[in-house]
Amino acid sequence: MKQLSVLFLSIGIVLFTSCGKQAPPPPAVAAPTNLTVAATVSTDNSGNVDFLAYAINATTYEYNFGDGLFRTATSSVVVTHNYVASGTYTVNIVAKNTGGQISKSISVEVTISPFGTKLVWSDEFDKDGAPDSTKWGYDLGGGGWGNRELQYYTSRPENSIVQGGVLKIKTIQETYSGNGYTSARLLSKNKYSLKYGKVEISAKLPAGGGTWPAIWMLGSDISTVSWPACGEIDIMEHNGNDLNKIYGTLHYPGRSGGNADGGTKVISNATTEFHKYSLEWTAASIKIFVDDQLIHSVVNSTNIPFNHDFFFILNVAMGGAFGGAVDPAFTNSTMEVDYIRVYK
Repeated sequence: MKQLSVLFLSIGIVLFTSCGKQAPPPPAVAAPTNLTVAATVSTDNSGNVDFLAYAINATTYEYNFGDGLFRTATSSVVVTHNYVASGTYTVNIVAKNTGGQISKSISVEVTISPFGTKLVWSDEFDKDGAPDSTKWGYDLGGGGWGNRELQYYTSRPENSIVQGGVLKIKTIQETYSGNGYTSARLLSKNKYSLKYGKVEISAKLPAGGGTWPAIWMLGSDISTVSWPACGEIDIMEHNGNDLNKIYGTLHYPGRSGGNADGGTKVISNATTEFHKYSLEWTAASIKIFVDDQLIHSVVNSTNIPFNHDFFFILNVAMGGAFGGAVDPAFTNSTMEVDYIRVYK
């Protein structure tokens, strides 16, 4: 009996000892590593940006979009965020699991536009030869054009031609009909006009003192109300004697000629590289840009003549009130236009 008691005591001690042992702790979870983030900004100016974050071992991704809004994703999936205002935003992403976290910040630039992506008119200048006669006509002649200009505008291929995917307007030093230079002035009058919209033009400007390239618009009622009552929108003007300064200007009664309503922006390589010149025109405002940088903005109203149809003009003048003195060594120079597009 004594031996049996000892046996039960021994078994109890073993059981008590076994039950008192704790299970080993689970292995530590490795914190996320190698966080990468990609951002794709929508090209339709809607404000949408797609984000995709991935980190090894991450189980959740927390987004701070930089505009006061946040979102958490439970896996590496595309997260779309809509920004309601143009601007540059710093976005912070934190990848987490139970073992720790890793974070990364990126910058996104967003442009919001009231215009859609519907292309309503364009010329891509992709067919060699004369400019498309369904889209462009010519102003012809000399006589100074009211600005003491020195060129004679022609419709010759020597002065305007589509070649290699671009429109070339070439100004040449030569005697022609009593003028010392020739050039071209194309216009869409009676072929295409618009009221409101977004206009984009890609162009490389001519070089040389005295050159005066312009991409501009006139009110379609000019033949009945004359200038400046018809209104004028200069999307781009450049003076070869003041290299790389881009002018964006409006002319209208009370603000015309030397008293025009405009601004300027200095860029680089205006005569050696293509740049984007654009207009955003609504009933509320008129904004002129170069490479998406604002040159000038005007509040639109019924008090100024910018609420009716306008047509386009593309030309290069020489000298005159704006172009100034012509470089004595000038022989020729060319403005190249890659495309002109209108969106509504």
